[in-house]
Amino acid sequence: MGQSLLMLGKEDFYSDMSLNQPKITVDSSFERIFEKGGDGGAPSECDNQYHSDNIPVVALSTGWYNHGNRCLNFINIHGNGKSVKAMGVDECDSTMGCDSDHDYQPPCGNNVVDASKAVWKALGVPESDWGEMDIYWPDA
Repeated sequence: MGQSLLMLGKEDFYSDMSLNQPKITVDSSFERIFEKGGDGGAPSECDNQYHSDNIPVVALSTGWYNHGNRCLNFINIHGNGKSVKAMGVDECDSTMGCDSDHDYQPPCGNNVVDASKAVWKALGVPESDWGEMDIYWPDA
């Protein structure tokens, strides 16, 4: 499995999967989250671009984002008996939120892989079940 990190502070990272089971999420409104005008707020941290929700892209919790070290790299997401390769394009900020850059949403949990609609579809999850799901993922 790829490195799993639990963020305890802005600079302190500890590896411990037992404390940080990854979950895949999608915004509960099922609106665009990576496209301009969507729920993601600002453009992606990795390339200052918006991305189509029809391609498999993810935003990783702050610890896994790891100061941009996973930017534009792929992870293999496993869940629902299937897998999909998705590109990391953004940080799901675990330390800040409730401002315009974060679309006034609260901070992400430390174990979140925020996924585009394409990821959910590739995993074969019916749209009615989108929201949160346990997954595991290594770097691709």
